[in-house]
Amino acid sequence: MTDVTLSPEEVQTVAGGYKRPRDQLTELHRRGFYRARIGRITGQVILERAHYDAICTGAAQAGNDGARARPTLRVIK
Repeated sequence: MTDVTLSPEEVQTVAGGYKRPRDQLTELHRRGFYRARIGRITGQVILERAHYDAICTGAAQAGNDGARARPTLRVIK
């Protein structure tokens, strides 16, 4: 069974060898891994394996820059 998230070593490899979490996150976002984030407790980058796989296989759109669909709000009378 594989882990849900990439290991710190895997993150470093995918992030072009950067070691500092902020640099890793910047590089991962540049490469299209928009769901990568820094964990509040550990301070390390968290990259879900399913998201990594989806971006690498083209199943998800890379380069989303963190944009999320927002619901359309309307006034109900």
